[in-house]
Amino acid sequence: MSVREVLIYGQPPLRQRAREVAAVDDRVRALIADLRDTMKAYQGVGLAANQIGSLDRVLVVDVPLGEDQRAAYTLVNPVILSRAESETGEEGCLSIPGIYEDVTRARLVRVRGLDEQGKSLVLDAEGYLARALQHEVDHLDGVLFVDRLSLLKRQFLRHALDALARGELPEDYQRPVASRTPPGGPI
Repeated sequence: MSVREVLIYGQPPLRQRAREVAAVDDRVRALIADLRDTMKAYQGVGLAANQIGSLDRVLVVDVPLGEDQRAAYTLVNPVILSRAESETGEEGCLSIPGIYEDVTRARLVRVRGLDEQGKSLVLDAEGYLARALQHEVDHLDGVLFVDRLSLLKRQFLRHALDALARGELPEDYQRPVASRTPPGGPI
């Protein structure tokens, strides 16, 4: 399919709640393919549809679990059914380049949704996969990882976030390269 531009902090679709998908049809499958291609090109491990300007409740993740093992999932209309325990870990975001902060999230989650064929799927996830799923479901709800930081941390980041909203990208920001494989970068 195609690599799409990832929206950057300050662009309105990132703050909008995505709407449920009525049916997993060819249009949705094309969106899924674009999400995968875009995620890989930007070297991410997860991407939600509103990050590329589509307000459909669709996400993809491709998370490293070990040296040679990855967990790749597509979820349409995902719902987090349960959360257990908690852990704090560093997060970044393709839509918020250059900013990485520790976020506390559930260590274990159970998520329900549809796969790309429209079949029901219940997924039990832990650790990094659980973190990525929560991060992407937040996106679909119009919530960014910086919203989960303390007020003090958000104020500390205000200058950098305002610069992103004005279109000022970090000096080391790299445009996507379609041939790269995601190393386990920003969610």
